[in-house]
Amino acid sequence: MTAYSYAQDPAKKLGRGLANVLTGWVELPKNIYDTSVEENVLSGLTMGLAKGIGMTIVRTGAGVYEAVTFPFPIPENYQPVLEPEFVFSA
Repeated sequence: MTAYSYAQDPAKKLGRGLANVLTGWVELPKNIYDTSVEENVLSGLTMGLAKGIGMTIVRTGAGVYEAVTFPFPIPENYQPVLEPEFVFSA
């Protein structure tokens, strides 16, 4: 898969951070569903649940970090700290 690089700036970093704070919880059902489809329902309800809880914490935390640090070009050039940038990205 090819990742496209778009110009990054403080406003985009702030928007990305706020979006991830507000939608971080979507990682939970998304990971349950994805694991259920890739493996089976039991795996989805166990491993998918565990991964979803972890990713919810990671995505929400990354969102808080980006929202708080949006005025500063860290990481370099305001690049995202988490890939994909958003929970709904491919």
